[in-house]
Amino acid sequence: MKKKERKTEDPQWINAMCDVLIGGVLAGVTTILVLLLCAVLVSAGAVPVSAMYCVVLAACAAGALAGGTFAVRKIFRRPLLAGLGVGIVLFLLLLTAGLIAYKGTSIANGGAGILCACLCGGAIPGLLARKPKKKRRR
Repeated sequence: MKKKERKTEDPQWINAMCDVLIGGVLAGVTTILVLLLCAVLVSAGAVPVSAMYCVVLAACAAGALAGGTFAVRKIFRRPLLAGLGVGIVLFLLLLTAGLIAYKGTSIANGGAGILCACLCGGAIPGLLARKPKKKRRR
């Protein structure tokens, strides 16, 4: 009696999760680069120090936008969930970095704003993704 061979292909959801994680890492790198640029602008005096919280939120949204765009282009199904997944991954990366650097964190210290910025930045590419047009059969 022959045994049935199992498929060795990965399920689609594993590939989608890998693309979301790669998009999250891309979002983290983009966020760090934007924050580095903003730190240079603050040092030069072009940006006031009092505006740094808004700059951090904008950097988080820009990073999530870049990573979400990557993930949405790779994953054709459910683009909004892919973008939100990238936003969640970015927030968890930032939360982990904050825990490592400061030995503690609190939502009251601006965590809710950063979470909203990450989720909104990741959701924008998901909302703007177009579904392919269906061809009519005649």
